Amino acid sequence: MKRFKNIFTVLVISSLIMGCTKDFEEINTDPNKIEKISPGTLLNPIIYEVTAFNTERADAFTFDIMQVQIPFPSVAGGIHRYDVSESAGNSTWNTYYRWLNNVKEMRAAAVTAQDPNYEAIALTLNAWIYSNLTDSFGDVPMSEAVKGDEGLYTPVFDTQQQIYTTLLADLERANTLYVTNRAMIYGTDILYGNNVSLWKKFTNSLRMRLLLRVSKRTELDSYTKLAAIINNPTVNPVFTSNADAAILKITGLAPNVSPWGRAIDFTTFRASAAFHIDNLNDFNDPRLAKWNTMARNAGGTATIGYKGIPSAYSGPESQFTYLPSNANVALATAPMVGVIMSYAEVELIKAELAQKGRIAGSAQTFYQNGVKAAIEQWGAVMPANYFTNPKAAYDGTLERIMLQKYYALYFNDYQQWFEYRRTGLPVLPKGAGLMNNGMMPVRFKYPTTVVTNNNANYKKAVASMGGDDINTKVWWEK
Repeated sequence: MKRFKNIFTVLVISSLIMGCTKDFEEINTDPNKIEKISPGTLLNPIIYEVTAFNTERADAFTFDIMQVQIPFPSVAGGIHRYDVSESAGNSTWNTYYRWLNNVKEMRAAAVTAQDPNYEAIALTLNAWIYSNLTDSFGDVPMSEAVKGDEGLYTPVFDTQQQIYTTLLADLERANTLYVTNRAMIYGTDILYGNNVSLWKKFTNSLRMRLLLRVSKRTELDSYTKLAAIINNPTVNPVFTSNADAAILKITGLAPNVSPWGRAIDFTTFRASAAFHIDNLNDFNDPRLAKWNTMARNAGGTATIGYKGIPSAYSGPESQFTYLPSNANVALATAPMVGVIMSYAEVELIKAELAQKGRIAGSAQTFYQNGVKAAIEQWGAVMPANYFTNPKAAYDGTLERIMLQKYYALYFNDYQQWFEYRRTGLPVLPKGAGLMNNGMMPVRFKYPTTVVTNNNANYKKAVASMGGDDINTKVWWEK
């Protein structure tokens, strides 16, 4: 309670007031207000809300730009034609910062409670969200961000190199904080059910993702650090099966519900892209039926197998003499999953490192482990003869690894887009209707509210990056 600042000069009145108000604070305490949060109070809302948002964005943005699903009909414009609007990143900026504020509060509560496991989890969640944010925009506020409670409303922008240096150090520290035989006492978390060992694996697996993302930049010595993680699994445990993966089970029981209020909205005016479908057909891949419906003839009376439409096509939809495949509506119908990070991604990171000679071991084995995990992750059965197919077998190239990684990252927020920007793979066909001079956009523009309300720091960031444009490459791409 705030102290009364009025000075009473009459001692009799003062003593009377003191007598009448000695129980005032107790009587006027709101029983419905949480006066002190625990580290667990914020954990589940952060996991669910960020995962749900990321799952929706995978469909609304990544599917389009990476030729998984596209709008249909779509005569002109659209993200699949590289028509990325000025406001395309607004929800990403606003949502991530809102939940980063909650992560900050969670970490502070963990420190106050002297609970190292919750502090390590908070550091991990912070790195997960900030890495997606900086990979979407480039330089962003971090060191001075989410400090409105301190009166700081115009934070400086940290460079992406500074951000990654901090996040990787935080994840390394988080790995040392975990006490696996110490119980998590503040409720049951919806991702790992309070299994501290699995949280620790997620921390180190995420560290692998971030190190590979910046591996082109020699400043952070990523390959040495990746090898150190992989070569010492006792100290740095990572995912070793699908059971370890950071995949949220969305039950459908409130508040853990599908991001789509109506699942039908997931498939309305949508179609599967030809690139996505054609490769799965070439692989004879069991995920085809898990992810897509069959195409039908023009009259809709018979199925004709799995067939998509070209991304960025030109001309009217009447040019297509069939009704193309679409996404399986079950993907957006609870119970469903929200992918944060998969075991398949870990194995395919190892495959890339082995292919480049950065770690010991068989790139082929890592590749096959990753592909198998990616297939089984979606409840499909791995065909015994899958790798006897020349189109699916490991052929010693990074191109083959990245093609399968494209499918392993299915429905995983912006990861397909980020990895394409890192490697230029897989090679995507270029439709005749592409805009932006046929160049893949590599970032979102800063929201106009940021330009207006934090203009001085915005200008410094833009000058440092080389422009606020969808074609301005971020630090790790250069």
